[in-house]
This record gives sequence, C-alpha cells and structure tokens, in this order.
Amino acid sequence: MELQREVAEAVHVLNHDTESCNRVSANQWLLHFQQTDAAWEVATSILTSSTSTSLELYFFAAQLLKRKIQNEGHCLHPEAKESLVNALLLAAKTFALAASSSQLLTQICLSLSTLILHAPDPIDKLFYTLQNLQPHPTNVVVVLEMLTLLPEVVEDECAQTKPQLLSHTSEVLNFLLHQTFDAVHQRTAKILRCLLSWVRAGCFSDILPASLLDHPLLNFVFNSLLVSSSFDLAIEVLIELIGRHEGLPQVLICKVGFLKEVLARAFSGRDERVIIGIACLMSEIGQAAPSLIIEAHSEALMLVDALLSCVSFPSQDWEIADSTLQFWCSLASNIVRMDVGITENSKHVEDVFSPVFLALFDALLMRSQVDDSTYTCETATRDLPDGLAQFRLNLVELLVDICQFLKPAVFLQKIFSGGWLSSNSQIPWKEVETRMSALTMVADVVLLESQTCDLSMVLHLVTILCDRASYEPKGFMCIVHRSLADVIGSYSKLISSYITNARPLLIFFAAGMSEPLCSHACATAFRKFCEDATTLMHKASSLEMLMWITEGLEKWHLPLEDEEDVIGAITLILGCLPNMELRNNLLLKLIAPSFGSIDKLIVGDHDHSRQLPGAYTLLVNSATRGFFRIGMVFNNLVTTPSTCHDIDNSLIVILESFWPLLEKFFRSEHIENTSLSMSACRALSQTIKSAGHHFVTLLPKLLDYLSTSFASFQTHECYIKTATVIIEEFGNKEEYGPLFISTLERFTNASSIMALNSSYVCDQEPDLVEAYCNFTLIFLHNSPKEVVASSGQLLEVSFQKAAICCTAMHRGAALAAMSYMSCFLELSLGWLLESVTCNSEALVTSMAVHVISQSGEGVVSNVVYALLGVSAMSRVHKSATILQQLAAVCRFSEKTKWKSVLCWNSIHGWVHAAVRSLPGEYLRQGEAECLAGVWVKVLDDAGVDYIESRSIEGGDGNNNNKHMKGKGGRMLKSLFRKFVDTHRNIAATCS
Repeated sequence: MELQREVAEAVHVLNHDTESCNRVSANQWLLHFQQTDAAWEVATSILTSSTSTSLELYFFAAQLLKRKIQNEGHCLHPEAKESLVNALLLAAKTFALAASSSQLLTQICLSLSTLILHAPDPIDKLFYTLQNLQPHPTNVVVVLEMLTLLPEVVEDECAQTKPQLLSHTSEVLNFLLHQTFDAVHQRTAKILRCLLSWVRAGCFSDILPASLLDHPLLNFVFNSLLVSSSFDLAIEVLIELIGRHEGLPQVLICKVGFLKEVLARAFSGRDERVIIGIACLMSEIGQAAPSLIIEAHSEALMLVDALLSCVSFPSQDWEIADSTLQFWCSLASNIVRMDVGITENSKHVEDVFSPVFLALFDALLMRSQVDDSTYTCETATRDLPDGLAQFRLNLVELLVDICQFLKPAVFLQKIFSGGWLSSNSQIPWKEVETRMSALTMVADVVLLESQTCDLSMVLHLVTILCDRASYEPKGFMCIVHRSLADVIGSYSKLISSYITNARPLLIFFAAGMSEPLCSHACATAFRKFCEDATTLMHKASSLEMLMWITEGLEKWHLPLEDEEDVIGAITLILGCLPNMELRNNLLLKLIAPSFGSIDKLIVGDHDHSRQLPGAYTLLVNSATRGFFRIGMVFNNLVTTPSTCHDIDNSLIVILESFWPLLEKFFRSEHIENTSLSMSACRALSQTIKSAGHHFVTLLPKLLDYLSTSFASFQTHECYIKTATVIIEEFGNKEEYGPLFISTLERFTNASSIMALNSSYVCDQEPDLVEAYCNFTLIFLHNSPKEVVASSGQLLEVSFQKAAICCTAMHRGAALAAMSYMSCFLELSLGWLLESVTCNSEALVTSMAVHVISQSGEGVVSNVVYALLGVSAMSRVHKSATILQQLAAVCRFSEKTKWKSVLCWNSIHGWVHAAVRSLPGEYLRQGEAECLAGVWVKVLDDAGVDYIESRSIEGGDGNNNNKHMKGKGGRMLKSLFRKFVDTHRNIAATCS
C-alpha cells in the first residue's frame, strides 16, 4: 500500500504541481518505477481497487500495464497471465458504463487484447472469453470495445493471426446485428465504430456486393444516417466499404434516392455537417464507378444533380463544394479521354453532360467569388481568405478538364457572357475577378487548342480601369488588378499579336506595381509582354512609357525579384533598339537614378545623416538597390537576341560611367557596410561576366581594390568571390600571372585566413571558408602551369588550410575545402602522368610533389577525422575520392624521379598515424590495430584502379567521372560508409 500511495502522489505532482523541477523529478521517479517488477502488482491493484481514486491515476495504471504487456507480456507465467486477465476483465466491467472513463476503458481493453494474444491459440481463447461475457447486459459494452480494438491490435501485435481472426467474422456480425435490435443512440455509435473496425479488417471480403446490399447491418448503417449522433460514423463505414469492395458502388447507386432525401432535409435545415457527409459519400460512389455515371441512367443523373446542388449550396466556407471536386475531376477526365471510336454513344454522352458542366461551371464561378467582407473593403488591402485561395488551387485541374470537354471557344464564351461589360450598367467587379482567375487557370489549354481566341474584353477592362482619373488599385480592386495581370501574363503572346497601342497596358502595369498585393503579378506580366511585343515596345510612345516606369521604381520599392523582372524587361527592349545612339541614351537614362543614389551616398557629407540613423539607412538602401539595378542591366544586355547588333558599344558606354563611380565607392568609407559591399561586388561580378574583355586594362586596379578592401574588412567574403569571377574570366592570360599570384598572396596572408587552424574557427566563418576555397580552386584550375608552379608556397598553405576546413561541421564549408583538395590531387596526378609519358620535368610537377609530401599527413589525418560525427555521411564520397587520388599519386610517384620524396610508404605511414591519433574513445577496443591495415590494403587497390582509369581516359585532368572506378574504388567508398555508419554518434558523446 505504501508503494501505491507513492505512485498516486507522483502522478498527482506530475499533473498538477506548479514547480517544473518537481514535475521533472516525479516523471523520472515514475519512469524508473515502470521498469520494476512491483509495477505489475501496483498497477493491477489500482485498477481493481474499490476505493475511489482519481481518473488520472487509473489512466496511468492502465497505460503502464499496456506498455509492460507489450514489452514483457510474453515472459509472464501462465498463472500470472490468467490472474491478470481476470483483473483486467474486472476493471473493464467496472468502468464500462461511466461516460467520463471511455478512454480508460479503451486502454484496459487494449491491455486485455494484447495479453490474450500472447497465449497459445490466442484468437479462439479471446472469443471464448468474450462469449462468456456476453450474457450480462453491462458486459456488452466491454465486448463491443474489445471487438472494436481487436483488428487493430492484431494488425500491430500479431498480424499472422489475421486469417484466424476473420474466421470469426460471422460471430461478430451476428453479435452486432443482435445489438442493433434495441440499440440506444450511445450504443449505436459503439456498434458503428466496431463495424468500421471490422470493415477495415476485411470482414465483408467474401460477401458478394449484391448480397451485401441486403445485409441487415447495412440497412442499420443507412438508418443511422437519419440520426445526428451516429451520422458521421455511418458515413465513415459506407465510404470504407466503397473503398474496399470494387462492385459495391454499382449496387449502392440504387440508394441514391434515399441519400437525396436525406440531403434535401439537410438543405432545408441548413445542416452543413450532413450536407458535407452526404456529398463525400456520393462523390465516393461516383468516383468508384465512373463508367456507370457516364452511362447516364436515372440513378446516376440523380447523383450528379445532387452533387451539383451541393456545389451551389451557399455555405460560409468552401468545404462542401471542395469535397465534390474529385468526383467532378474524375467524371470530366473520363469523358474527355473517352475513345470515340469505341464508345458508340459518345454524342449522347456529350449532349447529356454539356448542360451539366455548364451548370457546374456557373456554380463554381459563384462559389469562387470573394466574400462580402473582402469585397466591400475599400481602404485596407485584404487578400483572398485562406480557404478560398486553397479552393481555387484545388479547382485548377477541374477547370482544365471542363475547358477541354466544352472546348475553349465555348468556355471563353461562358467566361465573357452575362452582359457585365455593358456600358449602361455598373461592372460587377467581384464577378469579373472570379472569371479572370478562371481564365488564367485554363491558359495552357486555350493557347494549345485555340490560337485565335478573342481577348479584347480583357483589354477593354484594362482601358476602363486606366481611363479613370488618378486610378490607383485600392482595397478589393487590388485583387481584381492582380487577376487581370495574371490573365495578361498568361496570354501575353496572343494579346501582343493584335494590340496596336501599348500605353493602356503599360499604365495598368505601373498602377499595379505601386501596390504590394498586385506588384508581383504586374511585374511578371510586364516582363512577359515586353518579351512578346518587342516591336510594339520600340514605338516612341512605348519607350516614353518605359522611362516613366523607370522613374516609378524609385518610389515603389518592389521586392528584388520583381524589380529584376522590370529592369530585365526594359533592358531587353532597349538592347534591341536598332538606333545605337537612342539605345545608349535610354540605357543611361535607365540607370541614371541608380548612379545618382550611389553618388549621393558617396559624395555627400553624412556626418549629420549618421546622427539620424533612419535617414542614413534610406541612403544606404537606395544605393544598394542602385547597385542591384546596374548589375541587372549588364546581366540582361548580354542575353538580348543575337539579331541585336553593337551591344559591345552599349556596354562600353555604360561601363565608362560605372567604373569611375565604382572607384569612388572602393575609396570611400562606405565599403565597411556589408550590404553595400555585397551589392557592389555582385554588380561588379555581373559586369565582368557581361563585358569582361573591356576590363583587361583595369585588372591591376580592380584586384588591388578587392584585395585591399578585404584586408580592411575581412568578414566581407564578397571581395574574394568577385576576385574569383575575375580569375575565372582572365586566369588563362599568362601575362597577368604575377598579378593573380599577388592577389592569392594577399588573400592567403590575411589574418582571417591564417586563423583557420581548427574546425571550430571554420564553423565561425563558413562563408569565408567557402569563398577562399572556391577562389583557390578556380586559380588552380584556370591558371597556366607556369603560374601555378610559381605559387607553390601559397598553394601549400591553402592546401593545408583546406585539410583543416574539411573537418568543419558546416557542410558547405567542408565540401568546398574537399573540392579544392580533390582538384589539386587530380591535377597533380595528371602532371605526374605527363612527366612520364612526355619524359619532361615540369616545375609544376615538382611543386605538386613537394606540397603533397609536406601536407599529406595532415590531409589524411583530417579526412579521417571528417568521417566521424553525425554529419559525416554527406562527406563519404569526397573523402573516399581524396584518399583514392592521394593513393594514386603516391603509387605512381614510385615510377618517377620523385620516389625518394613521395612513395607508397608515405601514405602507408600517414594512414597508420591518422588512426593512431584518433582519441581512444572514438574507436572500439582493438579497432585501431586492424583498421589501418584494412584501409591501406583497400587504398592500394583503389589507387591502382584510379591510375588505370586516368591512363585510359587521358591525363588532361578534364574528365570528372573517374572517381570510385574499379573494384578497389567502390570497396573504399563502401568501407568508409560502413565506418561512418558505425561511428556516427560517437563524436557527439565525446564532445
């Protein structure tokens, strides 16, 4: 009794104490208690106690027994099992009729079922137990609960006994049928829940659908649809039956009349719960028997009509209409894909269902409209309600099928019907917005099947809006504006083919860009229209409007992705202008505001501004956006169509204005601002990629600015990234080799790079590690051999830093370091192969051998260390590649004059040293002794495989698919993967 009292006290503390430390302590005590043998007796005693006890204590005891039975029940002696079964039966009877303890009864019955299933012949024993319980009325509740849970428990605990379970189906169904004769509402729900459980188990699998329809239990289920408390469960049972019995829907179709009567009563009483239930059930019947619906018998048409009325029902949300969409999709797609040659009555089907889908389309348009609160909101900008937005997303597939069935011409006629564009009446914008949304959804079908459709009404709407004095889309009109913009963007190619005046459209786009809710749609549509209407946009009036839009960008503050669309589209139009002078003038006018915002920041006296942080921030943001726009102009100029001539001239004109401004920036104090530096470097990188050959004479100054700026602000890795772009563009120019070496030296000797001496430091600056490793990789890959050979000392330092960085937890930093190391080893092997095949003694080969011999031990040690920890699996391939390459270099060096410096014994010693250097707790006892030997053997085979594949494919180092070839290479990777898998959690416990 004392232990039982302690358990009760701990449960009370766990559930009610206000001090978290007390709750934690109680939880730990209870967890420990559950592992003890005494827990069996205490939990059983609590459940069978006649003393009044709290429900939460009963519940704890029931859950405890359930867990112990699941984990240890098979270990109980037969006498103990029998005693526990009797105790649980007693507890189940005790709590059977208490409404507040239904969850407790479930837990007890789960324990009882699981316990009996551990016995020999468990199913027969369990049903014997249930038969003995049945005569007493109180016990019926227990039997129902046990039978409800039994299929689930069998599935989870003892699946092999399922056939034996189903052999008792007739007993269960007879028992349930007997209970239906005098079932009260509460008992009805329990019967249905039990039946649902057995339906899921497959209890009706051997009964023919026609026979099933006459089964008394099925009649009971249908009658339960008339009772509110059992309606949901009855629907669930019927839907489950439809899903499990292929022929049942064809039989259930005759019940549609009954279901329609239930639906009619629900409509009149506005009972949405019943409406959605019947809608779901009818949809399931229709989806399961599409051919039956297409045959259009009276019951099928009755079902279609009922579901059509569900779509039309004016609900507060969209759940009812949404529940029918899959049925309509299934029906429409089956009709659309119907083989006309085989289906003799295809014309009849079309005649029957055309009015149906026209009516459905009308109903869907009505249900897709915004609610009154959104429509009448004239000041605040409110987006579509989440439910409506999701409903429209779900509509897309159905509207596409409807459009295919009705044909685009009829669909468009329906969209624009109703006389809502008559000048004599006020335009119903709520209806317009819905129809424009639907028109966008079917754009692909319309454009594919009808290239001549008339969208003049869309342009008429645009004209109506833009003819208003000082039109600005506010409130609901923002949503209308967005839907119109989506239509124009989707049909831009078609619209651009017959429009002669772009001014109304450009005014429309500009008005939409000024409002956040519709700015993205308008920017996207503007870009598409400019791409499709280049000739029209070259008119003087259109160019004037483009410059006006450019001025508007300063006040609209579009998201960068939208501004990229706008700037890119304008640049495309201007870049294709045949008049070079006009093109250059307009391009300069396009970026003049950007130049101005940058210049204003650089040359202004900001001592006063810095005292007002808000004002200075605005200047910085404006300059940052200016750099972004300039980069976009350069980026889009080089992507203009090949028919546009003299683009180089335009690039030079812009560059002549941009370079002095860029110089001013690099000399200013503003380079300390991270966002400014990043945007300037991004613009510079895009400029170099676009007009690279014009930068040749500027390279010394440019690299000096970048390396000096990095030396001053070493957290700004953007300077290294930009230098990487320069090396990528010009690295092959040998005359600039000393300049590139000098840049590498300044980056490598920077204090932030020299400080990369541990994985911890690397994880503090992962972006810097990635930028530096990528720079060295590009330098190594793009530079002439003579330049690389002259950089030996710097490359040795960078190679050693990369070896350290590959142990970083940050995945990007580690993989960037590994990529650089792999590139170095790849090229080194190529140079070695070349030295033998060409009988040459290149300086670059000597340099590579020296670097590897000096750094090899650190490389192996760090790569092995990188294979430990939770994130190591992502590094297996790179690690195996590096060590395979290193093994190949060491093995091949023995054939060269450098064998005294680098040979197979080198890597043999490095591997043994690396394994020995691992902390003892990282390896199992005795693992270190055998691990190194196995790895060396596999590395030898992998290295030979690598050399053979390189020799066959050539030693140019440009083939990237050599890794892991041959049995040795694959074995090495498999070995590393297994090592990582068995050591993945060790590092975390040791740290």
